[in-house]
Amino acid sequence: MKALLLIDIQNGFCPGGNLPVPDGDQVVPVANRLIDSGKYDMVLASQDWHPAGHGSFASAHPGKKPFEMGMLSGKPQMMWPDHCVQNTQDAMLHPDLNVDGIDFIQQKGQNPAVDSYSAFRDNDQAALTGLAAHLRAEGVTQLDICGLATDYCVKFSALDAIEMLPGVTVRFIEDASRGIDPAGVKAAINEMRTRGVAIVDSKEALA
Repeated sequence: MKALLLIDIQNGFCPGGNLPVPDGDQVVPVANRLIDSGKYDMVLASQDWHPAGHGSFASAHPGKKPFEMGMLSGKPQMMWPDHCVQNTQDAMLHPDLNVDGIDFIQQKGQNPAVDSYSAFRDNDQAALTGLAAHLRAEGVTQLDICGLATDYCVKFSALDAIEMLPGVTVRFIEDASRGIDPAGVKAAINEMRTRGVAIVDSKEALA
C-alpha cells in the first residue's frame, strides 16, 4: 500500500501568502502529477489550521517581531507572522492543487499553546494528530512526503514518519518541495537521509 503525503501546500506558504516560501507555488504542478499518476493507493494532505492569536505568532507577544526567537510553553519558539488562520483564504489549499484527488486532509496546529510542524504530532510531541494510526490501520508500507517547507514541516513530518511508522519505507520527493532557507534545506535533507529517509525526485517516485 503506497501513500502520498502532501505537506501544507496552502496559500499562506505560496507567493502572496502571509508566510511565503520562495517559489512555493512551483510544487503544485509536480504534486498534481504525483496525485494524477495512479501510483498511489492513498493521497493525504496536511493543513496548517491555526486559531487566531496562536502562540507562535509574533503578534501574540508584545514587542516581538516575526522571525525573532521567543518562548512558547517554556520552550524556544520561532515567532512567525500570522498565517494559515482557520477559515481564512490564507489557510486554504492552493487553488491549483488537485484537491479532488486527495483522500484525507489532516489539520494541525490548532492548540494555541504549542506549534505543530509535523503532520503527526505537536512540537512538544505530546499530542498526536492520529495520522500515524490512520496510516497503520490502512496498511501503508511506503510513504512519499513532499510539500512546504522542506526545512520545517516537511522535515519534521518525515522524521516523525520514520519514528512512528516502523517498517514503512519513507521517501522525500525533493523537486515537489521548497524550503525557506537554502542552508536549512541542505541541513534538513542531510538529517532526513541520516535518519533513514530516502531522497528521491518525482521521476523516481513515478517510475
